[in-house]
Amino acid sequence: MSVEPRPAGPSVGHVHLKVADLARATAFYRDVLGFEVTQRHGAQAVFLSADGYHHHVGLNTWESRGGSPPPAGSTGLFHVAFLYPTPRALAVATRRVLAAGVALEGAADHGVSLAIYLRDPDGNGIELYWDRPKDAWPRDAQGGLAMVTASFDLAAFLAAHP
Repeated sequence: MSVEPRPAGPSVGHVHLKVADLARATAFYRDVLGFEVTQRHGAQAVFLSADGYHHHVGLNTWESRGGSPPPAGSTGLFHVAFLYPTPRALAVATRRVLAAGVALEGAADHGVSLAIYLRDPDGNGIELYWDRPKDAWPRDAQGGLAMVTASFDLAAFLAAHP
């Protein structure tokens, strides 16, 4: 049985998250991560965007108002990743997160990208990252992608990108 290849063009357009407290989650995605509110649906949902798109992040309390994060060992979202266009843009976002007092869970050099990891107020994993140009991605001897997870000096990175 042959599988038809995926058509060209589809990409991830937005993520929609269940949250316990809409105001708290909105403040985090707006004030800490820098998204703009594009639409509200009463007291139950908010849509946020970067760069004028209709929404990159949807937040709702339809099934989760006052709820708690899923327990460890359960299925669900591992993290959502937000791609920044330049190393400086990633550094600016990281500084904003740190200034808000949000704890980082880690920082990694994946060869293809530099990534910063944290959690939102509802415990959802967040990755802020910048992709290196494709021609700089690490390759194995057969030409396949050879991603890694290595540490990098976050303080030096932030100092290098004021």
